[in-house]
Amino acid sequence: MSRTARRRTLLAIPLAATAFLGVMAAAPAQPAVPERSLTYQGHGIDPTAKLHYQTEIFIKAPLSTVWRLHTDVAGWPSWQQAVTSMKPLTPGPLREGSQFRWTTPAPATASTPATTLVITSTVQEINPGRCVRWTGPAIGDGLRIDRGVHVWNFIKVRGGVLVRTEESWTGAQIESDPATAIRYLAPGLDAWLANLKAAAEARAGRH
Repeated sequence: MSRTARRRTLLAIPLAATAFLGVMAAAPAQPAVPERSLTYQGHGIDPTAKLHYQTEIFIKAPLSTVWRLHTDVAGWPSWQQAVTSMKPLTPGPLREGSQFRWTTPAPATASTPATTLVITSTVQEINPGRCVRWTGPAIGDGLRIDRGVHVWNFIKVRGGVLVRTEESWTGAQIESDPATAIRYLAPGLDAWLANLKAAAEARAGRH
């Protein structure tokens, strides 16, 4: 699947991707494919997490364009339709310790009601143009993810950028019903990458 987001495992739910559930059909769970975890300065997702997901996409755009789009969190609602609000809590560009709070809808499932998740993300590590890692909880009415860990790698390649990302979720509620989490939530991170690709390539085409 060249130039498209590729699923590396279906044992995960992307913290930032529940926003896309309303437009995605349920996908059947599939066996996990072991993958080497993404890391930044030796830190990656939660190694004890039962739910995690890794995927990647090729973007035909300059690295600077992709990085600016991704890290300008205040601008997420302009290219991610389901990010319904965004509030940077730390002024200035993203850096270690930066926090931002954003919301995204989560539809009803067999075990949880429809709700809006409020996600507070904290940047743990960042290397401009190369890597960023953030963590945080997602909380809604009747739905809670205790801790998400999200790692992003940006690799300049011939003709563009390879973006790789991996995320883990931990929490008693989501771990009690992993089949639902897998079936409804895992494809969301692929959708995030697809939106990043579309926005970056459109912006690159205007220059």
